[in-house]
Amino acid sequence: MPNSSLKCCIYPSILSADFVNLEAELARISNADAVHVDVMDNHFVPNLTIGLPVVERLQKVSPVPLDAHLMISNVDRWAPQFADAGLSSVTFHVEASNAPIKLARELRARGAKAGMALRPATPVEPYLDMLPELDMLLIMTVEPGFGGQTFLDVMLPKIRRARAAVEGSGVDVAIQVDGGITEETITRAAEAGANVFVAGSAVYGRPSPADAIESLRANGQLAFTPTTLHPNNTAPQPA
Repeated sequence: MPNSSLKCCIYPSILSADFVNLEAELARISNADAVHVDVMDNHFVPNLTIGLPVVERLQKVSPVPLDAHLMISNVDRWAPQFADAGLSSVTFHVEASNAPIKLARELRARGAKAGMALRPATPVEPYLDMLPELDMLLIMTVEPGFGGQTFLDVMLPKIRRARAAVEGSGVDVAIQVDGGITEETITRAAEAGANVFVAGSAVYGRPSPADAIESLRANGQLAFTPTTLHPNNTAPQPA
């Protein structure tokens, strides 16, 4: 039986939106839990998207909270500035940070939820002691840098290990997955223990992004069972 006390959270990625009409594209996902903003610098990943000035403007017009995913070098310098912009959550890649604990604390001190992302090849175990410093742990289910990639099922055991660690620690940390999320793969990711799902083309590639969000949310919610998630493990609430 599904555990109805758990919440499946959908964070559409504007990487798949129409960049010429981002304000209108945000209005189309007003039923989302948050919007996922991919910031890429053509250094940490081989793609270039948007920077802080655009994100600051999006923050002013978005009907839902902003969740920044910083795929950038020199993240220790830049991430706090995204928190200062008023974003609900800011996620940095541990591979790009020289002092991840210090950075997570600084993000929280500036009013944002602190998220930490792991590339597919980065093991989760070395960072489990950091869980009390985090509000969200992002397990990448594709290589970061481009949208439209295929979900990596090899990441499912990693998600399970992360969920087991969160439950064992007793901390309230959401587990987010990003990459290849569809109505089919969201079920597998939720069963493994994820509860926050980034979806790009599965939302913006549909005639009605709002309907796509509801469909994804329903599929993810049905996958939750008492053995996969603890009722206290919910997504970060908007700051």
